[in-house]
Amino acid sequence: MRTKTGDKEKDILEAAISVFAENGYHNAKIQKIAILAGVAIGSVYVYYKNKEAIFSKIVERLWTDLYNQLQQIDDRADISTAEKFDALIDVLFDAFFDKPFLARAIISEGSNQIEKDNNAYMEPYRNFMTLGEKIVEDGIKENIFNPNIDIKIVRSFIFGGFRFLLYQWACAPQDSSLSLIRQNVKFFCKKGMLNSNMA
Repeated sequence: MRTKTGDKEKDILEAAISVFAENGYHNAKIQKIAILAGVAIGSVYVYYKNKEAIFSKIVERLWTDLYNQLQQIDDRADISTAEKFDALIDVLFDAFFDKPFLARAIISEGSNQIEKDNNAYMEPYRNFMTLGEKIVEDGIKENIFNPNIDIKIVRSFIFGGFRFLLYQWACAPQDSSLSLIRQNVKFFCKKGMLNSNMA
């Protein structure tokens, strides 16, 4: 595929997010993406060979950005590990805060694609998850988090719960506040994870 610069690719990706969210991955059509982006259908194929490549780019960019944000947070020496864990949750929620359409597209199809374990965005996704585990491990070593925590279980529990709550909100954002969901997730995770001596 030829490499192009400018806003056309951005328009295509933003249109694709809306189409994926509205129609689902399997029912999404390149033609509809092109129409919504205001470009000729041939222009879409200049950038991407098919809709799987479009979807992969959307998710790759998301997880790369999330990983870079979390890396900057983990590198900070002026905040505690508990605060870094707080920030990890913030990074996830902030990515979708005013974008329920993105949440629907990413969560409904992203989980299925991740399970295939052969996509371009697997590396930034794994990097993010590994760094999240490191923050929890650091908290255990520093006696901030409960030493009985199994990190792999925590990883599945937190991110599985996050996806479920986020998807519920994305399907009916008028019915719940993402800020309230975030607040409750932080409270539940920290009260359940903190060492009893720190509570």
